[in-house]
Amino acid sequence: MAATEPIKSKKQLRGMAKHWLKKKNFRNYILVVLGAYMTLRVSDLLKIRWMDVYNSAKGVCFSHITITEQKTGKKKKIALNSHVKEALLMYLPHKRGEYIFVSNRKNGEAIGRTQAWRIIKEAANAVGLTGPVGCHSLRKTFGYFAWKSGVNPVLIMDLYNHSSYETTRRYLGIDQAERDEVYMSAKLL
Repeated sequence: MAATEPIKSKKQLRGMAKHWLKKKNFRNYILVVLGAYMTLRVSDLLKIRWMDVYNSAKGVCFSHITITEQKTGKKKKIALNSHVKEALLMYLPHKRGEYIFVSNRKNGEAIGRTQAWRIIKEAANAVGLTGPVGCHSLRKTFGYFAWKSGVNPVLIMDLYNHSSYETTRRYLGIDQAERDEVYMSAKLL
């Protein structure tokens, strides 16, 4: 599998989500939203069930979701922000099973990684994104924009459950343009 890059344009990221919203495909819309906000690998994201995020007795979304990451076995507690909750509530009337990302073809099962990739790739193509974009791009995008807004990279490393800063640095997709921006914006004297 080729390495992916973060999506470095909020306009294009919003466009990817809107691509599915315009088609009234709420499952695919929420895949982009949750993928961008939750810092999860696609394998963990696709296993989320409604009972993990929504309290049906009270009719509200939970404030947090706690999962055990499949790859690392580490527990992760993620706050569900207002954007995630809004997207979940928009999709809720259209839900068709216990999984959030339920398959149209497999009776009640979640979609697979390949289908998730197709969903992301179609949305990326619709907004003119070229290059290595896939499901992992959404996970990387969160860290990229957190870093750009001044969040300490060590905290980003912790959010990803990375065991080395080098892995997080690669995730951020820092390239020469970002390095140049630092040099050009410096006002020291």
